[in-house]
Amino acid sequence: MRYDTRGLQPVPALRQVDLDIAPGEIVGILGESGSGKSTLALSILGLLPAKTSVEGSIFFEDEDLLQAAESGWAAIRGAKIAMIFQEPGLALSPVMRVGSQIAEVIRVHRRWNKKQRKQEVNTILRKTGLSDVDRIYRAYPHQLSGGELHRVAIAQALVCRPDLVIADEPTRSLDVTVQAEVQNALRDINRELGSALIFITHNPALLAGFADRVLVMYAGRIVEEGPVARVYRQPLHPYTKGLLQLVPRLLPDSGFIRKERLPAIPGYLTSLDYRVRGCTFEPRCFARTATCLVESPEQIEAEPGHRVSCFNYGN
Repeated sequence: MRYDTRGLQPVPALRQVDLDIAPGEIVGILGESGSGKSTLALSILGLLPAKTSVEGSIFFEDEDLLQAAESGWAAIRGAKIAMIFQEPGLALSPVMRVGSQIAEVIRVHRRWNKKQRKQEVNTILRKTGLSDVDRIYRAYPHQLSGGELHRVAIAQALVCRPDLVIADEPTRSLDVTVQAEVQNALRDINRELGSALIFITHNPALLAGFADRVLVMYAGRIVEEGPVARVYRQPLHPYTKGLLQLVPRLLPDSGFIRKERLPAIPGYLTSLDYRVRGCTFEPRCFARTATCLVESPEQIEAEPGHRVSCFNYGN
């Protein structure tokens, strides 16, 4: 997938991305800003800019979404595939009551009367962990706290019981306590409804104990993929190792974070990293060799269910 860059050489925002997800599974997409995580999400929802060049296929219920007409997307977005955005306050209308906005999703996709819609909205709000449902239903977005807004966004995405939910850093602006509460609510509803969930984040800690699998992205490619516990215990790609080293470690048998300077991955991701031949991570890699300069590593299965794209994986 390439973005039009106003006469310049198109930039390949996604390359050789191969992803499948099963019903009820939680898959984490992990990477720095600019790695292609949100672009992947927008691709699945058909929300990319009009001048974007896309190759390949995205199959959902045996239908290639890249071939779907805009009229077909109206029956998919919200009903079968839903998205939770980073800032729910920006995704909600400031002049409509919260309950009405969630009910509108039902009205578009279900032939239910007003009473049925309100009952369903109240039900899904309770499932997100909100107790004062009547107040939330009548409130405007600006009258709610950050944690309440995020739960409302979850309710809006899940009210039609979609088969796939994409959460794009949905807890990024929350403190740690509320972050955990929102994630727990999202996981509980996911288990109850059986929806597949793609959870996008730059923070490795959010996926531990939450996601089933993790896909690590860099410069528009998946560089490592596998079960979260296995990848975190034995990361193979140098980039994955660098990301995991950024998570503060706790002192044994205590709640205190070890006071030490956090390591950093040298350099930073630029648009040039999408165009160079060879391995895209080579300029920042501590394990690079001469081969990495001229050849691009293919994805291999280092062990069952654990894949990596690196010539020197594990070093």
